[in-house]
Amino acid sequence: MGNFSSLSWGGEYEDSFEAQDALFSAIPVGFLMMILVSIFLFGKLKQPLIIWLTVPLAIIGITAGLLGFNGSFDFMCLLGALSLIGLLIKNAIVLIEEIDQQIASGKAPLTGILDSATSRLRPVAMAAATTILGLIPLLQDVFFVNMSICQLPLCLD
Repeated sequence: MGNFSSLSWGGEYEDSFEAQDALFSAIPVGFLMMILVSIFLFGKLKQPLIIWLTVPLAIIGITAGLLGFNGSFDFMCLLGALSLIGLLIKNAIVLIEEIDQQIASGKAPLTGILDSATSRLRPVAMAAATTILGLIPLLQDVFFVNMSICQLPLCLD
């Protein structure tokens, strides 16, 4: 009567949980460092605020992609989400910097925004297209499918 059996989750589930736990403890420090770097980069608070307000758009795209493809938010999806947010921030920094340079050269703010958006559209679109084309084959891979689903909203952002 003293022998009781128990069932516990282990294996891949336990490894994934431990990896996510370690990553979640480091994410706030990483985001804080990225915010501070963007503030120091521009020397102002307005531009980094604009840049970081684009992050919720990535989260909306990731949620829509996972719901549309019936994916799950596992460890690989988390890595894909962090990568997508990084690409989004990089593209926003490039665009905001170009806008600031256009306005500093004497252009009217609206003209500077339009010229900047026009000049940065091609490089940003090419980077997004190569990422998407590289991830399409991974949609069939069991291990990488959720990561590729998280990256596909890049074309919407």
